[in-house]
Amino acid sequence: MLEQIKQIESEALAAIAAAADKESLTGVKIAYLGKKGGLTALSRRMGQVDAAERPAVGTAVNAAKVALEQAINQRMAAFHAAETEAALASETIDISLPGRPWPAGSRHILTQVLEQIEDVFIGMGYTVEEGPQVEYDYYNFEALNLPADHPARDMQDSFYFSDKMLLRTHTSPVQVRTMERMAGRLPVKIIAPGVVYRRDDDATHSPMFHQVEGLVIDKNVTFADLSGTLLAFARRMFGEERQIRLRPSYFPFTEPSAEVDISCFACGGRGCRLCKGSGWIEILGSGQVHPRVLQLSGYDPEQCSGFAFGMGVERIAMLKYGINDMRLLFDNDLRFLHSF
Repeated sequence: MLEQIKQIESEALAAIAAAADKESLTGVKIAYLGKKGGLTALSRRMGQVDAAERPAVGTAVNAAKVALEQAINQRMAAFHAAETEAALASETIDISLPGRPWPAGSRHILTQVLEQIEDVFIGMGYTVEEGPQVEYDYYNFEALNLPADHPARDMQDSFYFSDKMLLRTHTSPVQVRTMERMAGRLPVKIIAPGVVYRRDDDATHSPMFHQVEGLVIDKNVTFADLSGTLLAFARRMFGEERQIRLRPSYFPFTEPSAEVDISCFACGGRGCRLCKGSGWIEILGSGQVHPRVLQLSGYDPEQCSGFAFGMGVERIAMLKYGINDMRLLFDNDLRFLHSF
């Protein structure tokens, strides 16, 4: 049996060395190591070998298999190397040709404007807070002085998952969550940027858009502090010569409340098409935090006060860069986006 193993190994090694190509080498492998191959047939006859000789025969069979597999792999690698060398020799590569560079990407215009807004307020000492987009009705409405029967909900009731859960309609819930986490500690000074959702879809509205809201709570925070903060923001975003105007308004979560206008940066306040002849452009809403909102979040309105404001990032971008249709911001038209 041992002599047969040596004879088959020698024959197989000679056939491997004589193989002219990969196909013939594969044939040799099948002939000796395949299911019906010569060496495989010998290993299946192990039961006929005397028990005393069986370990030596088994070792010899395994050694022969290893030797044949190594020889086949080396020969196959030589064939592959020869093919690669022949392919390279037949090709002409002009290494002087320039490569094909991938175009560099850029940040979306909304990302750029959002980062500009964040930079302004971070420079004033604000921290950036975030919260979930799928929000509880309590945080989105009730904790902001908007109970279930409040008529102001009609403008915001939007995409509900259940009676108590919806896609947030503003980032104000982040303010409530932050106040709860602070547990009455002062000061609170945050901005809350993020995506919000409402039932709007036209040239100046989208069912999904971005907001940045701000909140400051401390002792003796006044409306004058709010006015000064927003004036500094307007000048950083739209030019140092800008002025602001606060008009009385109504928001359930602030009292008093005000719409904030900036002097038109296109005409300098003289009146033009952009400002509709008024010299002013509305940019955001604001007000003193309502005492009930403070109470619901664990703050004593007798001991502290605060202000809040909120703006649409898309509106700021449209005003800053002269964009007349909000839908352009979401159409993914590279010709438009590359303009910024």
